[in-house]
Amino acid sequence: MPQSQLTLRYGCNPHQSPARVFVDAGELPIKVLSGSPGYINLLDAMNAWQLVRELKQATGLSAATSFKHVSPAGAAVGLPLSDTLKRVYFVDDMELTPLATAYARARGADRMSSFGDWIALSNPLDVATAKLIKREVSDGVIAPGFDPEALEILKAKKDGKYNLVQIDPAFEPPVQEDRVVFGVHFEQKRNDVAITPAMFAKIVTAKKEFPDHAVRDLLVAQIALKYTQSNSVVFALDGQVIGVGAGQQSRVHCVRLAAAKADRWFLRQYPRVLGMKFRPGIKRADRDNAIDLYFEENLAPIELSAWRECFESVPSRMTSEEKRGWLGKLSGVSVASDAFFPFRDNIDRAAQTGVKYVVQPGGSVRDDVVIKSADEYGMVMAFTKTRLFHH
Repeated sequence: MPQSQLTLRYGCNPHQSPARVFVDAGELPIKVLSGSPGYINLLDAMNAWQLVRELKQATGLSAATSFKHVSPAGAAVGLPLSDTLKRVYFVDDMELTPLATAYARARGADRMSSFGDWIALSNPLDVATAKLIKREVSDGVIAPGFDPEALEILKAKKDGKYNLVQIDPAFEPPVQEDRVVFGVHFEQKRNDVAITPAMFAKIVTAKKEFPDHAVRDLLVAQIALKYTQSNSVVFALDGQVIGVGAGQQSRVHCVRLAAAKADRWFLRQYPRVLGMKFRPGIKRADRDNAIDLYFEENLAPIELSAWRECFESVPSRMTSEEKRGWLGKLSGVSVASDAFFPFRDNIDRAAQTGVKYVVQPGGSVRDDVVIKSADEYGMVMAFTKTRLFHH
């Protein structure tokens, strides 16, 4: 039955009750098909849906995102996966549609952060994607529709309590949006700026051309950035986010965080990691944790002991030289920033993670220094003149 409000168990925390979502006029654009989504679930759902909707509009490809605490842990379009990435994402035994591939990529960007995620899909949920989601630990899905068989597959998840939310794909919100903080009303025009290739036209470096694959990756990064808590920087490659640096007060810390996640994503493709033999019964999340700890050089004795218990045969640790050698193969990465880079240290760190293509608003008093540093690394950089803060 159509409704204008939905009562929730509580707000951000259990002591914040009563709680609800509602519209001032008309009907809610969402319908709960299964489960009982909470306040944070629906914040994730509404932001995540906007991201995948815009990503599909911009690229024409199926899109998916993995959201945690109102920022994407990953986002992607449905480009085919290499055999290596199928193994890295634990989907080498599955039949994949473009939509399922998009989610495998989105989940695979940062599997540690995606544990317990909220999923948004640009297209109606199909059976292949439902089977993939069924195997992962997540809180729920928002999509514009659900194949009947796919719906039944996920309705059985969590003993029937898994959250499934259908959104009206034709819904358009009002131009103005508002919120209340400490009894004070804030109002602004909704951030409806269109992310298109035209945004990347003002190239300021000596190199003047973005190849087609870079334009696609910059669209992925820029659209993900639009729904990432600021300050934020996003790294992308091969049609997917590979590192997100969100909610940092310093721009260079955003870059360091996003780059470290991108490095970790690439390190998971190292042959020794792909060849790891886990003990029978080790769950998927525990495998992710064991792989993540594999790259840490100074584990506490109790951590090291627990880590060793995950394997049939304990793999030898990567040396610093091995890490540097492998990471040196990462190239052609795109990066987008929600505000200008104030110092060249951002470019220096990005270069270490194979960045060749950059978009940022520009407008710093040190733009000339930043452009010079990009030229030193042979990067192509565009100024969008559009800040994308999101709070």
